[in-house]
Amino acid sequence: MRLWSLHPRYLDAVGLVACWRESLLAQKVLIGETRGYRHHPQLDRFREHPTAIGAYLGVLADEADARTYRFDRSRIVAVPEPDIRLTITSGQLEYERRRLAAKFGLRAPERVQPLLAERSIHPHPLFDVVDGGIEPWERVESATASDHEEQA
Repeated sequence: MRLWSLHPRYLDAVGLVACWRESLLAQKVLIGETRGYRHHPQLDRFREHPTAIGAYLGVLADEADARTYRFDRSRIVAVPEPDIRLTITSGQLEYERRRLAAKFGLRAPERVQPLLAERSIHPHPLFDVVDGGIEPWERVESATASDHEEQA
């Protein structure tokens, strides 16, 4: 399960669709409709505000609309609290940028350099960025982590 903290505009079609599917699964977990994945670390940041996943999904659907894809908004059942905001660390965003660049290296090499050239990576609009390293809930992949450490 990967719930990207990066703005969904950075995702290619494969990544956006996968994030949508995985976020729908996360919604089911967070609202108690399934027993699987209950302890997945990607969900830790949503546990205090489980309906925030509805806001997260809404932004993914907005991005899909902008690309003329058709995501079924009726599947968003977690109604978020008004003006809900979560935090994400700057180190987590940078780690995810490197992780996404590695994925692009395999499936969309032309997207690697533009992603890495971004001066400031933007978060998913649900998140406010705070200073810090990689989030404790992240399962760090060794190659991406070492790339991150070299950049720090």
